[in-house]
Amino acid sequence: MSRINHNIDIVDEKERVMIVSVLKEYNISINDILRLRSAYKIDSSAGTYFVKRMRHGIDKARNGCIFVEALNHAGFLNTAKYLRTVDGNFFVRYGKYIFYVTSWIDGHEAELEDMRETVNCVKLLAKFHVAAASIDTSALKVKNNLKNWPKIFTDQLSDLERYRNCINRKKIRNQFDNTYLDLIDFYYNRGVTALSVLNSSNYHILSREARAHRTICHDSFYYQNIMKTQDDYYLIDFDSIIIDLYVVDLGKFIRRLMYRKSYQWDFQKAKYLLEEYSKIKPVTREDMDIVLALLVFPQKFWKLGRKRYIKRKNWSEAKYMRKLNKLMKFNKEEQEFISEFIDYINSSKTINE
Repeated sequence: MSRINHNIDIVDEKERVMIVSVLKEYNISINDILRLRSAYKIDSSAGTYFVKRMRHGIDKARNGCIFVEALNHAGFLNTAKYLRTVDGNFFVRYGKYIFYVTSWIDGHEAELEDMRETVNCVKLLAKFHVAAASIDTSALKVKNNLKNWPKIFTDQLSDLERYRNCINRKKIRNQFDNTYLDLIDFYYNRGVTALSVLNSSNYHILSREARAHRTICHDSFYYQNIMKTQDDYYLIDFDSIIIDLYVVDLGKFIRRLMYRKSYQWDFQKAKYLLEEYSKIKPVTREDMDIVLALLVFPQKFWKLGRKRYIKRKNWSEAKYMRKLNKLMKFNKEEQEFISEFIDYINSSKTINE
């Protein structure tokens, strides 16, 4: 996991003492330590390890270890291996922190501007979902998000109304306020359309079927959690796993890609990724309705408003406008994308027909 290399730093003596104490519980002797934000790269005579530090996260450490062990047993080996302590524990407490340890993947983050690499990543996701489908997940303590997307959409639509009210109450508005306010109706209607697509789909039936199996999604499948080595691709960081429909992972991945310079809501590229995924784990027409709903909903517009009017993130006005302009830039392409996707859905029952 050579990710975050630009944030590698040397640890101070206090941190070194802490990490040495934690790794004694794993019987790992340290040769060198490098800090990576809230994690550490550990070199030892026995190998290289990744140590994650959290203030909270007992269930995350436990879930990750149990789940990855089950994935490996099911034949999905493209993960970092979680280590248990000498006493068989999933984590170590030290002061106000919780630590867990995994093997180190010697590679780099996936380069998603390269379509060939992105195809390999979507195949990795499909293989992960196939393996996850065979696992008994009853021992995992994870959030169940099934049947929840209509509520998520409804709540975020209500948030857009809150942002409108926040702007209207302002005595002095700047360029961002005025531009965002002008766009709210357009994006609100897009959100209503997405909710309608979801409610008219078989989402609730699929959720009911998935509930019995407690199907697990990674929920953070993106370049920073996909490591490429010389030989293969690996999926890391299972802190966010959640019970949901598999196509939610797929839909969110494609949605994030479409805002990238090399994709720009090009339907043919999205179609190709859907088809490559479906070669390994078939995607039905009903699945595609859910993907469409996720892609139609203006999640990035909602998120930008949340950062501005709820979290009040301390960005410059230029940065806020830059992000808003980037969203506006692709309005035409998004509309064309949606039309092409609807036509595509209506053309077949399954992608590979």
